[in-house]
Amino acid sequence: MSELVTGEAVALELRPARLPSRALAVLLDLVAAMAVYVAVTIALVVSTASLDEAAQTALSIATFVLVLVGGPIAVETLSHGRSLGKLACGLRVVRDDGGPIRFRHALVRGLIGVIEILMTFGIVACIASFVSARGRRLGDVFAGTLVVRERIPVTRTGFVPPPPPWLAGRFSELDLSAVPDGLWLAVRQYLTRMQQLDPRVGWSMAERLASDLSQRTGAPVPQGVPPAAYLAAVVQERQTREARRAFGSAAAQGAPSAAGPVPHGPVGTGAAPAAPRPAVDRQPEPRPQEAVSEPSGGERPAGSPGVSADERPGTGFVPPA
Repeated sequence: MSELVTGEAVALELRPARLPSRALAVLLDLVAAMAVYVAVTIALVVSTASLDEAAQTALSIATFVLVLVGGPIAVETLSHGRSLGKLACGLRVVRDDGGPIRFRHALVRGLIGVIEILMTFGIVACIASFVSARGRRLGDVFAGTLVVRERIPVTRTGFVPPPPPWLAGRFSELDLSAVPDGLWLAVRQYLTRMQQLDPRVGWSMAERLASDLSQRTGAPVPQGVPPAAYLAAVVQERQTREARRAFGSAAAQGAPSAAGPVPHGPVGTGAAPAAPRPAVDRQPEPRPQEAVSEPSGGERPAGSPGVSADERPGTGFVPPA
């Protein structure tokens, strides 16, 4: 895999095409281009038989340039890097940042391809692709392009077998912070493929991985525990911790139950919840029919100062004891 960083600072993992697949794609493209060139040449010879030799030579050169040079450039530009051979082999030409190519990229690749593919019979292109770390020929280097694989074989995700029941929770006190991700990946790949290995080879690999894992955790492998079972138990413990770290906070922030809010205070101490605040007696609002209007003749309302409680009209409200 080749990690490319786009202009938006996004890392792309692409698999560069190697020499065999690229050579097959170029061979298919050349066969198709030569077939078209031969057909066009025959048609021109038949239709221009009355012309002189200089005109026929000029037409043949123009046909060569248009079909064998301009044809691949036009096809790669219009198809965004997918020629006939690359489409058959599952390849594609992209820019260095992972984006689709444009006309200038296809033009540079096509012009340099005439020298390193057609004139040298592909020898220069094979050497450059073999030497390059990402399989790039000279046309890719000058154009700033890369040929990648679009169709990657899908591998079936392996199933990590669970540890024996008598090992469940036995390694809950291990310190797994010093174990690198590469070692976790190696252990997981071994557990998913250990049924496909030779028993002796699988046992030696399990012993080596268990030794590396015990050195990272600082605790030796318990006596009587098979190395494969030890690896499976430690991987399950790591998965349990990751799940607890991911979902534990979300579960703790759940909604309160219908019985009421959870009382504040430490759990399990038996402390009683805080006493509720005393309710404040509120006078009921007067109903519209009971609204007191100020009487005429200078009389004061019953609720005004200077009127005794016996003179107030009854409202039917009895304060609580």
